[in-house]
Amino acid sequence: MIRPTRFATPLLAASLFASACTFASAQVEGEHYRQATKPHAVPAIQETETHAQRDARMKWWREARFGMFIHWGLYSIPAGTWDGKQVPSVGEWIMNTGSIPVADYKALASKFNPTGFNAHDIVALAKSAGMKYIVITAKHHDGFAMFDSKADPFNIVAATPFHRDPLKELAEECRKQGVKLGFYYSQDQDWTAPGGAAYKTGDHKPPTNHWDKAQDGSFANYLHTKAIPQMEELLNNYGEFPVVIWFDTPTKDMTPALAGEIVALLNKHPNLIWNNRLGGEYKGDTETPEQFIPAKGYPGSDWEACMTMNDTWGFKSYDNNFKSTETIVRNLIDIASKGGNYLLNIGPDSHGIVPAPEAERLQQVGKWLAANGEAIYNTQPTLFGSEAGAFSQTEKEKNGKPKFIPSWNWRSTTSANKIYIEIFTWPKGTFHLNKVSRNVTSAYLLADPSHTPLKVTKSGTGIDIQLPEKALDPIATVLVLNTTK
Repeated sequence: MIRPTRFATPLLAASLFASACTFASAQVEGEHYRQATKPHAVPAIQETETHAQRDARMKWWREARFGMFIHWGLYSIPAGTWDGKQVPSVGEWIMNTGSIPVADYKALASKFNPTGFNAHDIVALAKSAGMKYIVITAKHHDGFAMFDSKADPFNIVAATPFHRDPLKELAEECRKQGVKLGFYYSQDQDWTAPGGAAYKTGDHKPPTNHWDKAQDGSFANYLHTKAIPQMEELLNNYGEFPVVIWFDTPTKDMTPALAGEIVALLNKHPNLIWNNRLGGEYKGDTETPEQFIPAKGYPGSDWEACMTMNDTWGFKSYDNNFKSTETIVRNLIDIASKGGNYLLNIGPDSHGIVPAPEAERLQQVGKWLAANGEAIYNTQPTLFGSEAGAFSQTEKEKNGKPKFIPSWNWRSTTSANKIYIEIFTWPKGTFHLNKVSRNVTSAYLLADPSHTPLKVTKSGTGIDIQLPEKALDPIATVLVLNTTK
């Protein structure tokens, strides 16, 4: 991932790393990646398919709304500490931020034996949390492949005492448990392969931003001898998976011509979904706001907010700043109300075990979804909009744009014949809507097993719904309005 410069909460609070590079910061803050102004020499499927074909390809993803991100690799061994010192970055960036030599970092592979990894349990955890798909780091920026790769020996099967392919085991379990599987692949940055790109950190010198001569080489050669062959392995060796390829951190090295070679591979898998981070001015399928929820979503576009559960993607032993279950559930609701998906991260430790606070929160989220998932899955965005908040008339962001001031009383999602109102702040007596664009015929609380009818009073274009004295759930109670158009 990009080094996060925002740690999202329901109030969308921002916290900046002093070392964050300008390019990375711009992307994290939600700027769109550059897109082509003229046709590509190798057109991507997004440039050739019809609207109906795109709708069919994206159907399961749009219905899913909630997925699990897994950042796991060699960086889980140092867990944020190198040579006895805590390194001030997210866990998976420790090699770059700590300027660790290639040989020293590669030596970690001989110590990586995550015998606590259990694919069944991780897929079951995702399923119990109500997540519909998983995306795991097949290769992060450190260049270490978490799968059996014949293209490069720096991988979990060939270079570690573990000698197992976690992606294969996850694929088998996802098939059994009915969860979809996608792969994250760092196509551009690779800090251990000669020629791999690197973002600038500290005193790393441009144009390569390398800190070890072992990293020097030709980017095109890296792409042709490692990245593209490994992507071929990922696309062809796991049956019906991956359903998603999640690219990251494109640099200027990824020209349209080089990116086109990757696109030629992707086009052989016409049902594949991939994001906007390939580079080479390719649009991809999904916008990827990182560590924040856009004020109004991205109307008309498919988008997915990826967020950590604490302040790191890869495991850090001393990062205990975990979001509450309330924050996670309300983030999910906020995202769904704006038409997006929520890709929530876990960071297993060096033994392959999911930290207990992360597992506990996912199980709690799953309990809420078990009662209220109808209001999230396969829903459309709000018919209202102002409930999310408004842009300030006086306060400005650092970029000079008006500051968005969120409101956290309620959100709304919709289906063909229902309006769902997810209420955070329980009102006294009645819930009022000034204007409803559909005819409301009845109302009830979703988590009420009896669906006891609630009194609905219409006045002009507005309505009032009589509510019980207490909310059914302190995090969010869902009011359902049955409607006709």
